[in-house]
Amino acid sequence: MRFWWVNQNQTFEQEFRGGYLWSPKRNRNGARNQFYENMREVAPGDVVFSFRNRTIAAIGVAQSYGYECPKPTEFGTIGANWETVGWRVDVAYSVPANRVVPKEHMGLLGPLMPERYAPLQRDGDGIQNVYLAELPRAFAEALAGLIGVEAQQFVMAAADAQLLTAPKMAARGIDEWEDKIQETVRTSSVLSDTERTAIIRARRGQGQFKQNVMRMEKECRITKVDNPAHLVGSHIKPWRDATNDERLDGDNGLLLTPTIDHLFDRGFISFRDDGGLLVSPVADPVSLGRMGVRPEANAGPFSRAQSRYLEFHRDEVFLTARRAAT
Repeated sequence: MRFWWVNQNQTFEQEFRGGYLWSPKRNRNGARNQFYENMREVAPGDVVFSFRNRTIAAIGVAQSYGYECPKPTEFGTIGANWETVGWRVDVAYSVPANRVVPKEHMGLLGPLMPERYAPLQRDGDGIQNVYLAELPRAFAEALAGLIGVEAQQFVMAAADAQLLTAPKMAARGIDEWEDKIQETVRTSSVLSDTERTAIIRARRGQGQFKQNVMRMEKECRITKVDNPAHLVGSHIKPWRDATNDERLDGDNGLLLTPTIDHLFDRGFISFRDDGGLLVSPVADPVSLGRMGVRPEANAGPFSRAQSRYLEFHRDEVFLTARRAAT
Protein backbone atom coordinates (compact mmCIF):
# COMPACT_ATOMS: atom_id res chain seq x y z
CA MET A 1 0.00 0.00 0.00
CA ARG A 2 1.25 3.47 -0.93
CA PHE A 3 -0.03 6.86 0.15
CA TRP A 4 -0.80 9.83 -2.07
CA TRP A 5 -1.77 13.49 -1.76
CA VAL A 6 -3.90 15.05 -4.50
CA ASN A 7 -4.49 18.78 -4.97
CA GLN A 8 -8.03 19.20 -6.29
CA ASN A 9 -8.83 22.89 -5.94
CA GLN A 10 -10.09 23.12 -9.53
CA THR A 11 -11.64 19.69 -10.04
CA PHE A 12 -12.68 18.36 -6.63
CA GLU A 13 -16.43 18.44 -7.26
CA GLN A 14 -16.18 16.61 -10.58
CA GLU A 15 -13.66 14.03 -9.39
CA PHE A 16 -15.40 13.41 -6.08
CA ARG A 17 -18.84 12.91 -7.68
CA GLY A 18 -17.39 10.80 -10.48
CA GLY A 19 -15.20 8.70 -8.20
CA TYR A 20 -11.87 9.21 -9.92
CA LEU A 21 -8.61 11.12 -10.26
CA TRP A 22 -7.67 12.53 -13.67
CA SER A 23 -4.59 14.35 -14.88
CA PRO A 24 -3.02 15.27 -18.21
CA LYS A 25 0.02 13.26 -19.22
CA ARG A 26 2.29 16.28 -19.67
CA ASN A 27 2.58 19.99 -19.08
CA ARG A 28 1.32 22.39 -21.72
CA ASN A 29 4.84 22.66 -23.19
CA GLY A 30 5.03 18.89 -23.60
CA ALA A 31 7.43 18.35 -20.70
CA ARG A 32 6.89 15.54 -18.24
CA ASN A 33 5.52 16.45 -14.83
CA GLN A 34 6.34 14.15 -11.92
CA PHE A 35 2.96 14.89 -10.34
CA TYR A 36 1.25 13.54 -13.47
CA GLU A 37 3.72 10.68 -13.91
CA ASN A 38 2.77 9.43 -10.43
CA MET A 39 -0.66 8.46 -11.81
CA ARG A 40 1.08 5.56 -13.55
CA GLU A 41 2.11 3.97 -10.26
CA VAL A 42 -1.12 4.07 -8.25
CA ALA A 43 -2.47 0.60 -7.43
CA PRO A 44 -5.75 -0.71 -5.97
CA GLY A 45 -5.79 -0.25 -2.22
CA ASP A 46 -3.54 2.82 -2.20
CA VAL A 47 -4.77 5.65 0.03
CA VAL A 48 -5.41 9.15 -1.32
CA PHE A 49 -5.78 12.32 0.76
CA SER A 50 -7.71 15.02 -1.13
CA PHE A 51 -6.57 18.60 -0.46
CA ARG A 52 -8.93 21.43 -1.30
CA ASN A 53 -9.23 24.98 0.01
CA ARG A 54 -6.52 24.40 2.64
CA THR A 55 -8.28 21.36 4.16
CA ILE A 56 -8.29 17.59 3.74
CA ALA A 57 -11.69 17.49 2.04
CA ALA A 58 -11.86 13.73 1.47
CA ILE A 59 -10.04 10.45 1.90
CA GLY A 60 -10.05 7.89 -0.88
CA VAL A 61 -8.92 4.37 -1.67
CA ALA A 62 -7.79 3.61 -5.22
CA GLN A 63 -10.09 1.17 -6.99
CA SER A 64 -7.97 0.68 -10.10
CA TYR A 65 -4.54 1.00 -11.56
CA GLY A 66 -3.87 4.05 -13.67
CA TYR A 67 -5.15 3.89 -17.22
CA GLU A 68 -5.44 6.11 -20.27
CA CYS A 69 -8.69 8.06 -20.45
CA PRO A 70 -9.97 11.17 -22.24
CA LYS A 71 -10.37 14.39 -20.30
CA PRO A 72 -13.74 14.23 -18.49
CA THR A 73 -16.43 16.20 -20.27
CA GLU A 74 -17.72 17.45 -16.91
CA PHE A 75 -14.54 19.52 -16.53
CA GLY A 76 -16.00 21.94 -19.07
CA THR A 77 -13.63 24.87 -19.52
CA ILE A 78 -11.40 23.84 -16.62
CA GLY A 79 -7.94 23.07 -17.94
CA ALA A 80 -8.72 24.34 -21.41
CA ASN A 81 -5.07 23.87 -22.40
CA TRP A 82 -4.74 20.37 -20.98
CA GLU A 83 -4.23 17.35 -23.22
CA THR A 84 -7.38 15.60 -24.41
CA VAL A 85 -6.12 12.19 -23.23
CA GLY A 86 -4.60 11.75 -19.78
CA TRP A 87 -4.38 9.35 -16.84
CA ARG A 88 -7.32 8.21 -14.75
CA VAL A 89 -7.53 6.27 -11.48
CA ASP A 90 -10.89 5.18 -10.05
CA VAL A 91 -11.29 6.08 -6.38
CA ALA A 92 -13.81 5.40 -3.58
CA TYR A 93 -14.07 8.61 -1.55
CA SER A 94 -15.31 9.42 1.94
CA VAL A 95 -15.71 12.86 3.55
CA PRO A 96 -14.27 13.03 7.08
CA ALA A 97 -16.22 14.83 9.78
CA ASN A 98 -12.98 16.36 11.04
CA ARG A 99 -11.66 18.73 8.37
CA VAL A 100 -7.97 19.00 9.14
CA VAL A 101 -6.06 22.10 7.98
CA PRO A 102 -2.48 20.86 7.41
CA LYS A 103 -1.03 24.38 7.69
CA GLU A 104 -2.05 24.39 11.36
CA HIS A 105 -0.04 21.23 12.04
CA MET A 106 3.25 21.83 10.22
CA GLY A 107 5.18 21.36 13.44
CA LEU A 108 4.13 17.70 13.23
CA LEU A 109 3.85 17.26 9.45
CA GLY A 110 6.70 19.44 8.20
CA PRO A 111 9.59 17.21 9.30
CA LEU A 112 7.85 14.21 7.72
CA MET A 113 7.45 15.69 4.23
CA PRO A 114 9.49 14.22 1.38
CA GLU A 115 12.64 16.09 0.35
CA ARG A 116 11.62 16.08 -3.33
CA TYR A 117 8.18 16.44 -4.89
CA ALA A 118 6.59 17.58 -1.63
CA PRO A 119 2.84 18.35 -1.74
CA LEU A 120 3.15 21.57 0.31
CA GLN A 121 5.53 24.39 0.96
CA ARG A 122 7.39 24.22 4.27
CA ASP A 123 4.99 26.77 5.78
CA GLY A 124 1.98 24.62 4.83
CA ASP A 125 0.80 26.64 1.85
CA GLY A 126 -0.06 24.85 -1.36
CA ILE A 127 2.18 24.61 -4.42
CA GLN A 128 1.01 25.41 -7.93
CA ASN A 129 1.29 22.69 -10.57
CA VAL A 130 1.25 19.91 -7.98
CA TYR A 131 -1.41 17.28 -8.65
CA LEU A 132 -0.52 13.85 -7.22
CA ALA A 133 2.38 13.54 -4.77
CA GLU A 134 3.53 10.40 -2.99
CA LEU A 135 3.59 10.62 0.81
CA PRO A 136 6.01 8.88 3.16
CA ARG A 137 4.18 6.40 5.37
CA ALA A 138 5.09 8.40 8.49
CA PHE A 139 3.51 11.55 7.03
CA ALA A 140 0.36 9.65 5.99
CA GLU A 141 -0.01 8.02 9.39
CA ALA A 142 0.42 11.36 11.16
CA LEU A 143 -2.18 12.96 8.90
CA ALA A 144 -4.63 10.09 9.45
CA GLY A 145 -4.06 10.45 13.18
CA LEU A 146 -5.02 14.12 13.00
CA ILE A 147 -8.21 13.25 11.13
CA GLY A 148 -9.08 10.60 13.69
CA VAL A 149 -10.28 7.04 13.94
CA GLU A 150 -12.76 7.42 11.06
CA ALA A 151 -9.83 7.80 8.66
CA GLN A 152 -8.29 4.54 9.81
CA GLN A 153 -11.61 2.66 9.76
CA PHE A 154 -12.49 3.91 6.28
CA VAL A 155 -9.15 2.94 4.83
CA MET A 156 -9.30 -0.58 6.29
CA ALA A 157 -12.89 -1.20 5.15
CA ALA A 158 -12.51 0.27 1.68
CA ALA A 159 -9.22 -1.50 1.01
CA ASP A 160 -10.89 -4.85 1.68
CA ALA A 161 -14.02 -4.08 -0.35
CA GLN A 162 -12.29 -2.73 -3.46
CA LEU A 163 -10.33 -5.86 -4.35
CA LEU A 164 -13.29 -7.52 -6.07
CA THR A 165 -14.34 -4.48 -8.09
CA ALA A 166 -11.10 -2.86 -9.22
CA PRO A 167 -10.41 -4.93 -12.37
CA LYS A 168 -13.96 -4.46 -13.64
CA MET A 169 -13.95 -0.72 -13.03
CA ALA A 170 -10.71 -0.18 -14.90
CA ALA A 171 -11.87 -2.24 -17.87
CA ARG A 172 -15.17 -0.37 -17.99
CA GLY A 173 -13.41 2.99 -18.21
CA ILE A 174 -11.39 1.89 -21.20
CA ASP A 175 -14.32 0.08 -22.80
CA GLU A 176 -16.52 3.19 -22.63
CA TRP A 177 -13.85 5.18 -24.43
CA GLU A 178 -13.37 2.55 -27.12
CA ASP A 179 -17.13 2.11 -27.53
CA LYS A 180 -17.40 5.80 -28.46
CA ILE A 181 -14.59 5.48 -30.97
CA GLN A 182 -16.17 2.37 -32.46
CA GLU A 183 -19.48 4.18 -32.91
CA THR A 184 -17.66 6.96 -34.76
CA VAL A 185 -16.09 4.35 -37.05
CA ARG A 186 -19.42 2.56 -37.55
CA THR A 187 -21.20 5.73 -38.64
CA SER A 188 -18.35 7.17 -40.73
CA SER A 189 -19.40 8.26 -44.21
CA VAL A 190 -15.77 8.32 -45.36
CA LEU A 191 -15.05 4.62 -44.81
CA SER A 192 -16.37 1.77 -46.94
CA ASP A 193 -18.32 -1.10 -45.38
CA THR A 194 -15.25 -3.33 -45.71
CA GLU A 195 -13.01 -0.77 -44.00
CA ARG A 196 -15.47 -0.21 -41.17
CA THR A 197 -15.73 -3.95 -40.53
CA ALA A 198 -11.95 -4.43 -40.58
CA ILE A 199 -11.30 -1.55 -38.17
CA ILE A 200 -14.01 -2.66 -35.75
CA ARG A 201 -12.78 -6.27 -35.76
CA ALA A 202 -9.24 -5.03 -35.21
CA ARG A 203 -10.35 -3.67 -31.83
CA ARG A 204 -10.53 -7.29 -30.61
CA GLY A 205 -7.36 -8.34 -32.39
CA GLN A 206 -9.17 -10.25 -35.11
CA GLY A 207 -9.92 -10.07 -38.83
CA GLN A 208 -7.68 -8.36 -41.35
CA PHE A 209 -5.47 -6.86 -38.64
CA LYS A 210 -4.61 -10.27 -37.20
CA GLN A 211 -3.84 -11.57 -40.69
CA ASN A 212 -1.52 -8.62 -41.28
CA VAL A 213 0.29 -9.29 -38.00
CA MET A 214 0.64 -13.01 -38.80
CA ARG A 215 2.70 -12.16 -41.88
CA MET A 216 5.53 -11.18 -39.50
CA GLU A 217 4.75 -12.75 -36.13
CA LYS A 218 4.48 -16.53 -35.70
CA GLU A 219 4.05 -17.04 -31.95
CA CYS A 220 3.42 -15.30 -28.65
CA ARG A 221 6.58 -13.45 -27.72
CA ILE A 222 6.24 -14.47 -24.05
CA THR A 223 4.58 -17.90 -23.88
CA LYS A 224 5.73 -19.22 -27.31
CA VAL A 225 2.20 -20.49 -28.04
CA ASP A 226 2.02 -20.72 -31.85
CA ASN A 227 -1.51 -21.97 -32.56
CA PRO A 228 -3.36 -19.01 -34.15
CA ALA A 229 -6.61 -20.19 -32.55
CA HIS A 230 -5.17 -19.30 -29.14
CA LEU A 231 -3.65 -15.96 -30.14
CA VAL A 232 -4.96 -12.45 -30.73
CA GLY A 233 -3.47 -9.63 -32.72
CA SER A 234 -2.40 -7.23 -29.98
CA HIS A 235 -1.90 -3.59 -30.93
CA ILE A 236 1.40 -2.09 -29.80
CA LYS A 237 0.02 1.43 -30.09
CA PRO A 238 -3.44 0.75 -28.64
CA TRP A 239 -6.46 0.71 -30.94
CA ARG A 240 -7.94 3.57 -28.93
CA ASP A 241 -4.89 5.79 -29.60
CA ALA A 242 -4.25 4.81 -33.20
CA THR A 243 -5.37 6.24 -36.52
CA ASN A 244 -7.47 4.01 -38.74
CA ASP A 245 -4.41 3.14 -40.82
CA GLU A 246 -2.45 2.25 -37.68
CA ARG A 247 -5.33 0.08 -36.46
CA LEU A 248 -4.79 -2.21 -39.45
CA ASP A 249 -1.00 -1.91 -39.77
CA GLY A 250 0.64 -5.30 -39.21
CA ASP A 251 3.78 -3.56 -37.89
CA ASN A 252 1.61 -2.21 -35.08
CA GLY A 253 0.91 -5.66 -33.72
CA LEU A 254 2.14 -8.73 -31.88
CA LEU A 255 0.60 -12.17 -31.59
CA LEU A 256 -0.10 -12.71 -27.90
CA THR A 257 -2.18 -15.05 -25.79
CA PRO A 258 -5.21 -13.29 -24.24
CA THR A 259 -3.64 -13.03 -20.78
CA ILE A 260 -0.40 -11.53 -22.13
CA ASP A 261 -2.45 -9.23 -24.37
CA HIS A 262 -4.23 -7.96 -21.23
CA LEU A 263 -0.92 -7.26 -19.49
CA PHE A 264 0.47 -5.48 -22.54
CA ASP A 265 -2.64 -3.46 -23.37
CA ARG A 266 -3.00 -2.22 -19.78
CA GLY A 267 0.68 -1.32 -19.47
CA PHE A 268 1.72 -3.91 -16.88
CA ILE A 269 4.48 -5.02 -19.26
CA SER A 270 6.31 -3.52 -22.22
CA PHE A 271 9.44 -4.24 -24.26
CA ARG A 272 12.74 -2.61 -25.07
CA ASP A 273 13.66 -2.48 -28.73
CA ASP A 274 16.11 -5.36 -28.22
CA GLY A 275 13.33 -7.57 -26.82
CA GLY A 276 14.09 -7.11 -23.15
CA LEU A 277 10.97 -7.38 -21.00
CA LEU A 278 9.90 -4.37 -18.93
CA VAL A 279 7.68 -5.04 -15.92
CA SER A 280 5.66 -2.31 -14.22
CA PRO A 281 6.31 -1.78 -10.50
CA VAL A 282 2.55 -2.06 -9.89
CA ALA A 283 2.30 -5.52 -11.50
CA ASP A 284 1.81 -8.41 -9.07
CA PRO A 285 4.90 -10.64 -9.45
CA VAL A 286 3.10 -13.76 -8.18
CA SER A 287 0.33 -13.37 -10.77
CA LEU A 288 2.87 -12.69 -13.50
CA GLY A 289 4.70 -15.89 -12.64
CA ARG A 290 1.50 -17.90 -12.82
CA MET A 291 0.84 -16.42 -16.27
CA GLY A 292 4.24 -17.53 -17.48
CA VAL A 293 5.92 -14.12 -17.39
CA ARG A 294 9.59 -14.19 -16.38
CA PRO A 295 11.11 -10.72 -15.83
CA GLU A 296 14.46 -11.86 -17.24
CA ALA A 297 12.85 -13.06 -20.49
CA ASN A 298 13.85 -11.65 -23.85
CA ALA A 299 11.19 -11.59 -26.54
CA GLY A 300 13.63 -11.23 -29.41
CA PRO A 301 14.41 -8.16 -31.51
CA PHE A 302 11.76 -6.02 -33.14
CA SER A 303 11.71 -4.44 -36.57
CA ARG A 304 12.35 -0.74 -37.00
CA ALA A 305 8.66 -0.14 -37.67
CA GLN A 306 7.63 -2.10 -34.58
CA SER A 307 10.16 -0.17 -32.51
CA ARG A 308 8.51 3.12 -33.44
CA TYR A 309 5.23 1.82 -32.06
CA LEU A 310 6.97 0.38 -28.99
CA GLU A 311 8.35 3.81 -28.18
CA PHE A 312 4.76 5.06 -27.98
CA HIS A 313 3.80 2.13 -25.75
CA ARG A 314 6.64 2.79 -23.32
CA ASP A 315 5.94 6.53 -23.23
CA GLU A 316 2.15 6.54 -23.15
CA VAL A 317 0.89 3.17 -21.86
CA PHE A 318 3.52 1.44 -19.69
CA LEU A 319 2.74 1.91 -16.00
CA THR A 320 5.94 3.26 -14.56
CA ALA A 321 6.61 6.85 -13.59
CA ARG A 322 9.40 8.63 -15.42
CA ARG A 323 11.38 10.83 -13.06
CA ALA A 324 10.78 14.29 -14.38
CA ALA A 325 11.39 17.89 -13.47
CA THR A 326 8.27 19.79 -12.43
